[in-house]
Amino acid sequence: MMGPAHSLSGAAAWLCLGAAVAAAGHPMPWPVLAVGAMICAGAALAPDLDHKSATISRAFGPLSRALCGIIDALSHSVYKATRMKGDPRRNGGHRTLTHTALWALLIGAGASGLAMVGGRWAVLAILFVHVVLAVEGLLWRMARTSSDVLVWLLGAAGAWILAGILNQPGNGSDWLFGDPGQEYMWLGLPIVLGALVHDLGDALTVSGCPILWPIPIGRKRWYPLGPPKAMRFRAGSRVELKVLMPAFMVLGGVAGLGALELF
Repeated sequence: MMGPAHSLSGAAAWLCLGAAVAAAGHPMPWPVLAVGAMICAGAALAPDLDHKSATISRAFGPLSRALCGIIDALSHSVYKATRMKGDPRRNGGHRTLTHTALWALLIGAGASGLAMVGGRWAVLAILFVHVVLAVEGLLWRMARTSSDVLVWLLGAAGAWILAGILNQPGNGSDWLFGDPGQEYMWLGLPIVLGALVHDLGDALTVSGCPILWPIPIGRKRWYPLGPPKAMRFRAGSRVELKVLMPAFMVLGGVAGLGALELF
């Protein structure tokens, strides 16, 4: 799928999680719901850091472009080192390492650890990156007609404001993990969810997605999971733009109301 659809699916996924825990009698504080949806929308773009034309690879200028080259090379090396006889030869690393459930879990765990160890500035950095990505994904028309600096300033301001709101007593800095020193440990959860939703979205497309790597399936370790080929679509097709994106918006809106217990 393309960037806007990925971001919408990420936001909708977190709002659905919020609705589910509210229905179970443990509603999220509204700042956790809002910030989590923002992070999840941004994190749903992150697996495409292995592709030089992806939104995330352009989002932070030379820094993200350089990181893209490193991730692409790393992904390609891991693919070559672990491929089985049934896996085809490849020239690049797109849709390999960063499109696996294992990668999603590692990135989320790393973000949680960084937030706990690094304190406020680490939290601000995590929020800044994901607010910028969420703007790039959800408000892509505005982002592409604006300067990168303006988007970065919006991300910095948003991160500062959101961190200030979360730091208020009862607003969720210690949501889910309440022991001393575990503040903001939950920030890794929307990052994991966003990456997994990205992978599931790509699994619906023609190429599929190797979500279960390194578990071998048949003669392939990088088996491209997905529905039957007749049910798949091409990225950017009418199915994505006219069916899935409106569905994500409606689902997210309904789930958000449920998460806030407004019906």
